[in-house]
Amino acid sequence: MSWLRRLWSLSTGRFGLIVVAVIALTALVSLFWVPFDPQHVDISGRWAPPGWPHLLGTDGSGRDILSLLMAGARTTVRVALGAGVVATLLGLALAALGALTTRGMRESIAVLVDILVAFPVLLIAMMISAVWGGSLWVVIVSVGIGFGVSVARVTRPELRRVLHSDFVLAGRAAGLTPFENLWRHLLPNVAPVFIVQLSWGMAVAVLAEAGLSYLGFGAPVTEPSWGLLLEELQTYTSVHPLTVVWPGLAITLTVLGLNLLGDALREATDPTLSRRGAAAQAHQPVVVS
Repeated sequence: MSWLRRLWSLSTGRFGLIVVAVIALTALVSLFWVPFDPQHVDISGRWAPPGWPHLLGTDGSGRDILSLLMAGARTTVRVALGAGVVATLLGLALAALGALTTRGMRESIAVLVDILVAFPVLLIAMMISAVWGGSLWVVIVSVGIGFGVSVARVTRPELRRVLHSDFVLAGRAAGLTPFENLWRHLLPNVAPVFIVQLSWGMAVAVLAEAGLSYLGFGAPVTEPSWGLLLEELQTYTSVHPLTVVWPGLAITLTVLGLNLLGDALREATDPTLSRRGAAAQAHQPVVVS
């Protein structure tokens, strides 16, 4: 796959892929092994500094910080993937309805999407969480809905553009149904835009889950979460500042990795950007010493 080679050739793509792979591998390993029970309370070992056997130290309850971060990676991956699936399904449905239906339906969908886009994703998630209670599934669905409308707004013009292409008109003349045309011709041509939006949506989901958990609207206290851990430790920043660094660093690196991966995916899957970068590199002056 040429776009994968182009993605790996970009420094932002390599960084994003490595970060995402490390987080996914950590979440997978934590299903079978963690150094200590993340919920095990040991008052005698509270606030232990980094060292052996607690490599990142312990919190005010004596819980191992590294184990909490590894278990929290599972929550991060579940939220990112779950919100990505919800955003993809909702965004694809709204974009298809806004591009393939009658003019009245298209205008109604466009107005609905414009109204929903005006509300920030975090605000939509807080409103739904306040009504249905804080749980991981509520966070996944609410963040997925909030970002799904943004995906629909970006994807709908692409679908409308591809809809008038020669191969789509040829498929319609050959007797393909709108669904068959959508599946065979339209989706493959808007897939790059969709993939890029999905990676950015996952970054938004990770940040939203951490923010909601920090505010008390996200994961319950029994569910390990980086945002919840950050909320619990921020009270002691003046006494034990290092313990707050680890969950904050994990959230920052994950969001940064997903955002950079989205930028690299956009460049790797867009032929015009790839040609532009190759042309700029070809015309770069050579300095002879």
